[in-house]
Amino acid sequence: MSPARAAIESLLEGTQVALDGPNPWDIQVRDPGFFRRVLAGGSLGVGEAYMDGQWECERLDQMLYRVFRAAAEQRLPMVRRFLASLQTYIVNPQSPARAFVVGQRHYDIGDDLYERMLDSRMIYSCAYWKDAQTLDAAQEAKVDLVCRKLRLEPGMRVLDIGCGWGGAAQYAAERYGVSVTGVTISKNQAEAARERCKHLPVDIRLQDYRSLNDRFDRIFSIGMFEHVGLRNYRTYFEHARRLLNDDGLFLLHSIGSNTSQRANDPWIERYIFPNSLLPSMAQIASAVEDLFIVEDWHSFGPYYDRTLLAWHERVRARWHEIAPRYGERFRRMWEFYLLSSAASFRARRIQLWQVLLSPKGIVGGLPEVR
Repeated sequence: MSPARAAIESLLEGTQVALDGPNPWDIQVRDPGFFRRVLAGGSLGVGEAYMDGQWECERLDQMLYRVFRAAAEQRLPMVRRFLASLQTYIVNPQSPARAFVVGQRHYDIGDDLYERMLDSRMIYSCAYWKDAQTLDAAQEAKVDLVCRKLRLEPGMRVLDIGCGWGGAAQYAAERYGVSVTGVTISKNQAEAARERCKHLPVDIRLQDYRSLNDRFDRIFSIGMFEHVGLRNYRTYFEHARRLLNDDGLFLLHSIGSNTSQRANDPWIERYIFPNSLLPSMAQIASAVEDLFIVEDWHSFGPYYDRTLLAWHERVRARWHEIAPRYGERFRRMWEFYLLSSAASFRARRIQLWQVLLSPKGIVGGLPEVR
């Protein structure tokens, strides 16, 4: 046995994952170069080796769940994340000049991919499966949950920060009679959202949130805060406070980290979400201090596991329709992204939060909405 293989086997101790074992969650090594690549590159090496076919796993999500639950990945080299953390002291990766990078490199990949993966409203965030059995129903339930928490009423002016393909804005305008301004940093999303909402009181703008100067009765932001960045958290909430009327409500829907970090996972940073970072509870709490009162903090991260598996199954079933355009390496990259994310939520390594905020606090409080 090579020293590199022995080192990987040692890393896997306590995970119930074996190399070349009989279980569907065991790693099947196709190229012995896999071992050195992982030891040298950490999470970046693991992901790139999978993209290049150096290893396989029948149930990738189950394998990674076991690794994450045992915290085995923390034994891998963390040099790249450490260097990225140091860089954030020097530059602002999410400055206005860089704000559109993630739109160009992720959300503008191609609507043909997202149309085959997402629900009919093209909602690209955690669904709410409490009483739902299908992805469409669960996504509608999530958007309705946001609207009910915000206590939307006809005639209100609502801001959607990070409006995606316009599905949430469309729902709020159709079902609750509000007018919505949606902003996105994705050209593809802006064009599709305008088409989706063309007969509704919805204004879609290709614009960074920091350049807004309107006033609104309500604000919601679904799955966008992950792109704001540590150095901009306070600016984000300060700007939201300026945009929100004194008697308004603001709902933040975001993936969250169990610990406070300064840099993204290296593989996710390079291939999926550049210039992004998952916030911790402490970072959010510090950023909203003296700006907002926290009315409610709702955690339902386990629902993201089911959402990601649904997305994976949908895109897998129709991959043949778009395979010539994207290629096999991209397919493996996308599979690794979806299934590693599902495993992270299943292992409770990362969370999903909806935080309801008010500028001055609601006298008597608000009824819990679930």
